[in-house]
Amino acid sequence: NRIRAGLDPLLGNSVFVTNGEVWKRQRRIIDPAFEGGRLKDTFPAMMAAGEAAVARLQAVAGGEVEVEEEMSHAAADVIFRTLFSIPIEHATAAQVFREFRAYQRTQPLLNLAAFLPLPRWFPRLHRGSARRAARTIRGLIADLTTARAAAIVAGTAPDDLATKIMTTADPLTGETFTPAEMVDQVAIFFLAGHETSASAMAWSLYLLALCPEVQEKVAAEAKAMGETPDFSAAARLKYTRDVFREALRLYPPVPMMVRQTTRPETFRNRPVAPGAQVVLSPWHLHRHERHWDAPDVFCPARWQTEAGRKSQREAYLPFSAGPRVCTGAGFAMVEGPLLLALLARAFRFEPLPGAEPVPVAHLTVRAKDGIRLRVTRR
Repeated sequence: NRIRAGLDPLLGNSVFVTNGEVWKRQRRIIDPAFEGGRLKDTFPAMMAAGEAAVARLQAVAGGEVEVEEEMSHAAADVIFRTLFSIPIEHATAAQVFREFRAYQRTQPLLNLAAFLPLPRWFPRLHRGSARRAARTIRGLIADLTTARAAAIVAGTAPDDLATKIMTTADPLTGETFTPAEMVDQVAIFFLAGHETSASAMAWSLYLLALCPEVQEKVAAEAKAMGETPDFSAAARLKYTRDVFREALRLYPPVPMMVRQTTRPETFRNRPVAPGAQVVLSPWHLHRHERHWDAPDVFCPARWQTEAGRKSQREAYLPFSAGPRVCTGAGFAMVEGPLLLALLARAFRFEPLPGAEPVPVAHLTVRAKDGIRLRVTRR
């Protein structure tokens, strides 16, 4: 709940912050939209967003590019195309993107308020500006969901993720999300789907820039997809998927998660009382020498070894784990490799001397001053 407090103005009662029966109902309605068979329906929109990202980079290639910003743009485009069938250039989508960029930098992932039960009157940094941005974002999302609800009633709604989710009934109660409830869910789809994907893709490009031989293998695999790949092509991006997995290992977008115990536990011979806050750290777990060979080395090949597969089972949770595993994990593992393949096929990425990015935890792992690379057309 203390983590939730900072995000509450934006996320409301979304699936990210609810618990118990409310959370179970929300997952029963949301999860079917992200099942494997339905992911195939989102592929054309992902592909269109990837081609648009390539076109935008074509305009600035030939010099230094801040790829974190470019990947934020691309990831937001994917979300709006798959969720509402509109590109990022759509006026409402563009405004949500601008407001969210301002919002996310004001929100540290963990802060003092997360661990100390500070009184309500205690001043929080950026509280006023963050709340204003959150209200603006939610208002824009409300306009989109209200319009979609009307289109569903009229029978004119496109068959995208928003329509699927808004028309899916809870199998236990027969209820669907109201437009007001959908605002909460869209807010977390945008936060989780845009923010985390942007982080993962930007760090992936940085790692490719550091390893030209890996980058060339990704480009070759991408060329083998053909000019107009279909959904089956995504399954053939095996090496690119391993590159993306390795980037998620070294730079997990969510570097730590907080859980609260509901009963007495014992961790490593230490008693943990009910209500204790437990911080799970993928950042540390993914780099732990007890679990990984050469843990600080970027090595996509590890994922095809028995040791790598064992570590994946035991010490890899970029999407969390258990009942609260990210519902969009499968979506991300199609989107990330596809966009990396399209970008590596069109461009070469090289590091800039003296511009090594420094990771910091905002809502996700971002670079302190962005990720600047030299980008040239192939």
